[in-house]
Amino acid sequence: MEKSKSFTELIVWQKAHQFVLEVYKLTKNFPKEEVFALTSQLRKAAVSVPANIAEGYRKRSKNDKVRFFNISEGSLEECKYYLILSKDLEYSNDLDLLNTAEEVSKLLDAYSKAILTSVS
Repeated sequence: MEKSKSFTELIVWQKAHQFVLEVYKLTKNFPKEEVFALTSQLRKAAVSVPANIAEGYRKRSKNDKVRFFNISEGSLEECKYYLILSKDLEYSNDLDLLNTAEEVSKLLDAYSKAILTSVS
């Protein structure tokens, strides 16, 4: 298997980036009074997921790489809560986004385990 040349080649980053784009589409329809609250919080947490994957990509040690992937996982869990909240507030009923978040979560876990067990 050939080593990737950029974080943009990582499937986990691609899926996380797609998740962010979908979050932005969803939050466009949130009430205006949520602009500085739920909309902002959800977008910030979502952007943090692929951003930390990108930052971790260039780290040299396995532990540093995995630490940034773990930060991404934490941000993703935060997003899941905001999506549940937006459903409960009746701003959205988008279960596809929760499914995408779960898919990204599984990929992050797999990448972290692969990094930790790799020979470098």
